[in-house]
Amino acid sequence: MTRSDPIPELARKGLRLRAPIQADIATRKALGRVPEITQMFGIPLGEPKPISTAEAESWFATLSSQPFAWVIEEQGALIGEIRLQSHVSADRRADMFISILDQKKLGQGIGPHAIHLLMRHAFEAMRLHRIAVRVLASNTRAIVACRKVGFVEEGRERQSSKVGQVWQDDVIMGLLNTEYVGSAV
Repeated sequence: MTRSDPIPELARKGLRLRAPIQADIATRKALGRVPEITQMFGIPLGEPKPISTAEAESWFATLSSQPFAWVIEEQGALIGEIRLQSHVSADRRADMFISILDQKKLGQGIGPHAIHLLMRHAFEAMRLHRIAVRVLASNTRAIVACRKVGFVEEGRERQSSKVGQVWQDDVIMGLLNTEYVGSAV
């Protein structure tokens, strides 16, 4: 599925979820690859590496083509991305993905606020019933962020992701529209 209609902007208290724009390519390139962040997605720790223009353009094209994908912007600056994927309209469910790409913004509570904005949209405007998220068990920051919004651990896939030479578990979490209270985190 590709994006046919513009996605709505979602905003609250200095945080904005918006459609990607061409200028984001340069910002994404400047943010580069941070080992602490890439490790959270199952990429082994290594030296920080720059992102080429082609890689930043590919990131932009992928994000722009997805029907439910937003840039996370704080005080006018791109700091990450959040999206709903694997949307099944008959079952009113989707999977969530979030990434804070700016290392200086980690641990400031931005993730839970972005997730909250997206959940409010998913459950109220999109009328979804269920949102799921899969997180490496070692990514405690993401697990805590999801719990703050109401996600509960539903299961664990043992040794389902190989990160470097080490097998890691994936934690499966879910949130139902009946459980989401819609309060700010």
